[in-house]
Amino acid sequence: MLQPKKTKFRRSQKGRMKGNAQRGNQLSFGSFGIKTLQSKWITGRQIEAARVAVTRYMQRQGQVWVRIFPDKPITKKPAEVRMGKGKGAPEGFVAPVTPGRILFEIEGVSFEVAKEALRLAAQKLPVTTKFVVRRDYDYTNENV
Repeated sequence: MLQPKKTKFRRSQKGRMKGNAQRGNQLSFGSFGIKTLQSKWITGRQIEAARVAVTRYMQRQGQVWVRIFPDKPITKKPAEVRMGKGKGAPEGFVAPVTPGRILFEIEGVSFEVAKEALRLAAQKLPVTTKFVVRRDYDYTNENV
């Protein structure tokens, strides 16, 4: 499960996710990617499940980049506990994403393989996503 090695603070405030992604919103490494269309918290488990789905379908050919990392601690109080008495204990980590953020990138496989692999990854995530292709991608060179 993805989580930071160490954090400055054990607990953080919820915060707000307004507007579109200002950074991480363009393909940087691969030729194909998935871009989120919603604001949501994505947990470390969901990211890992999506990554496993992609690598399994690609059968260890090509390369995958995960462009998000869960570094925001989320707390939860135990079941049936009365209000008050402080903030709950840390339960896990999430990555807050806003519309336009690239989540995964792929390189070294054909268009069809990439599209299906990223579709399987998108099923594991709690956000609606869009398949994106690098602007200068050459469709004629499909013998990769």
